[in-house]
Amino acid sequence: MDRFPVRSKTVNSLMKRGIVMDGRDIGTVVFPDAELKIFMIADLEIRAQRRLKELIEKGIPADYNAIVDNLRNRDRNDCTRSDSPLKKADDAYEIDTSNLIFEDQIRIIINKATGIISSLTKI
Repeated sequence: MDRFPVRSKTVNSLMKRGIVMDGRDIGTVVFPDAELKIFMIADLEIRAQRRLKELIEKGIPADYNAIVDNLRNRDRNDCTRSDSPLKKADDAYEIDTSNLIFEDQIRIIINKATGIISSLTKI
C-alpha cells in the first residue's frame, strides 16, 4: 500500500507534463527519473552571509554565528534523517553557487535545460 497516496497521485499527474520543481528530495525520491536534476551547493560561510544579508534587508535582527549554527544543524539533520535524507542523485548536475551571482546560476541552469530539451526533441 502506498504510504503517500495523495503525493503519488499528484506526482503521476505531473509526470504527464513538463514541470520544474525544487526540494530536498525531488531528484532522489519524488522524480528519480527526471530528465534534468540540479544539485546546488555553497560554502557554509557564504550561505550564512547571504542569509544574514537577507534578514537585515527585511529588518529582522540576526546574529551571524547563530545563523552558521542553524545552517550547520539543518544540514546535519537533513543528511542524517531516516526518511529521504538529503543527498545528491547520482545523475544530478552539481552547481557550486559559492562564487556565483544569481544571474549566473540561472544562466547555467537554463543552458543545461536547453541542452536536455534539445536532445529530447531530436528523439
